[in-house]
Amino acid sequence: MPDIQILSPHLADLIAAGEVVERPASVVKELVENAFDAGAHTVTVELRGGGATYLRVTDDGCGMTPEDAGIAFLRHATSKLHDEQELEAIGTMGFRGEALAAISAVSHITLTTRRRGAPGGTHMTLDAGEIQDMYETGCPEGTTMIVRDLFYNTPARRKFLKTDRAEGTACAAAALRCALGRPDVSVRCIRDGEEIFFSPGDNKLDSCVYSLLGRELAKTLLPCEGEVDGVRVHGFISSPSAGRGSRAQQHFFCNGRWIKSAALQAALEQAYRNTLLVGRFPACVLYVELSCAAVDVNVHPAKTEVKFSHERAVFDAVYYGARAALEAERAPAAAAPKPSVPKPEPASAPAPKADPFPPAAPSRSAAPAAPVFSGARTYAPAAPAEEAVSFRSPTASAFAAPRVTPPPVFTPPAPAAPQLPRPIAPAAPVVQTVQTALEPEPETPSPLARAVPPETPPARLIGEAMHTYILVEKGDTLILIDKHAAHERINFDRLRQNPADIPSQTLLEPLPFTPDASDAEVLQQHGDTLAELGFTLEPFGRSDYILRGVPAQIDAGDALPALEEICAQLRHGAHTDAQAVRDEVLKTVACKAAIKAGWQTEPEELLRLADAVCAGEVKYCPHGRPVAVTLTRRELDKLFKRIV
Repeated sequence: MPDIQILSPHLADLIAAGEVVERPASVVKELVENAFDAGAHTVTVELRGGGATYLRVTDDGCGMTPEDAGIAFLRHATSKLHDEQELEAIGTMGFRGEALAAISAVSHITLTTRRRGAPGGTHMTLDAGEIQDMYETGCPEGTTMIVRDLFYNTPARRKFLKTDRAEGTACAAAALRCALGRPDVSVRCIRDGEEIFFSPGDNKLDSCVYSLLGRELAKTLLPCEGEVDGVRVHGFISSPSAGRGSRAQQHFFCNGRWIKSAALQAALEQAYRNTLLVGRFPACVLYVELSCAAVDVNVHPAKTEVKFSHERAVFDAVYYGARAALEAERAPAAAAPKPSVPKPEPASAPAPKADPFPPAAPSRSAAPAAPVFSGARTYAPAAPAEEAVSFRSPTASAFAAPRVTPPPVFTPPAPAAPQLPRPIAPAAPVVQTVQTALEPEPETPSPLARAVPPETPPARLIGEAMHTYILVEKGDTLILIDKHAAHERINFDRLRQNPADIPSQTLLEPLPFTPDASDAEVLQQHGDTLAELGFTLEPFGRSDYILRGVPAQIDAGDALPALEEICAQLRHGAHTDAQAVRDEVLKTVACKAAIKAGWQTEPEELLRLADAVCAGEVKYCPHGRPVAVTLTRRELDKLFKRIV
């Protein structure tokens, strides 16, 4: 075993720098937070080459004396802590005295600073933490820090940096989060000579959110406020109709510090339960204010993770504050008189087609009906035709007009008195009945009805359950098919094999799209691929886009959610080639074009999907979920304790 030795101070500094400075964005965060602690009213961040080549942060804070500047870059040198008692209630952004030492150890630094009221300032240069030059100079009050050639002396760290574009995006995102946390400070970010964002610094949260996150997101936000056991929460949350494709727009702050907290995410999303579509997430800018002694920020070197002494109170404050905001939005609608039946669509709208599969909702007629144990939904309408409401095909409105005529295809007999139904004698497969009613071409029977070997029992379409699952009986097995997943897979395979079948349809009303910094990076990097697959985007202003065209397979209402989902997938996934990027886009297009769970589906469409699954053509959706689940007779008997 080699002998134990003490590392040199220089090597120890390099190791410590790796814990604090992970990438240029870490430098931006530390320097901007130092400016906040210095009492700055304006902060400017300038980037070149993604921040690794050149990074400058300028503030008008209190500045430093020559004596303070001389020791500021030593490890554990800080003006924010004086004794161990203060460590129990940290109210500043920084406190360890390690950031400047870590940054200077792996870069070339130029510092210009002047204390408020002082006649002159100080200019100092450092290389690898060592002071090279220091002299008196004239300069404005405040501090300017220039960091050049980050990680120049640690090639192992530098080779793990991403492209300049990606690192610059991360730096801008770090500065934006800092700016959101301090609406009273004006923060400007300039990247390669172009202004990325600017916050007014007027101490108004709404104007800060508007300028940093964009108009389209800001106009969907709802004011949110709550307080539980001394924990106050205030800020904004998004309307349920403005759900996002990812959690990228969830911003939580604790006493002005941007944090990551699974507890706060869970509290927020719990408040939105049953109000958001599956796969959609709320956006928020929420500020949690509590006693500094009730939160520990000394958990992680990046100081983005904290521990609450009373986590339940923090959870409840976020949850009840969000619930109150959502209920306040619904209050006007709840106060309005509710009609007994859904409001019909305008006369100009096309009348809905008769539905052979009535929804399984209880009847709302005046005379209450006794419960009836029925068989498949195909044969037992669950509500009067004149009052039934159904989710129609993708081309129909989300809430279809009430049907005024009974279904012409199936006319089941009136149900008897409430009793268990008698066993039905074996008859021709249901699929044959459906085919007869729909009168298909006799020479093209469904594969479910084709001749099969004698040892293979024929498949029988039972119907649709919960407007989500197709039920097929085949011998001693019951097959449950997720119709959305099956249709999604069919769409994906077709689009992938025939990419020319993806025409772009021009939107009647172009849609504005304001991506965040990471999504903007995705659009810049993969804009050509998106254009090839039907998405027509045009730059509009400094950070906005106009969506003028979408793939013809998806509806205009799904355009922006599809684009957000694509950006989220491309941002988090590892896509090494052009085909992988195309496949990711096609997955989203196929999903948005597929039949949705909750929509009532025509019987011929159910047959087509069941045929594809039973023929073995469809097994998994493009995202890897199973399309069908098979239950054997033995498994069902065991569930009902018929056998052990």
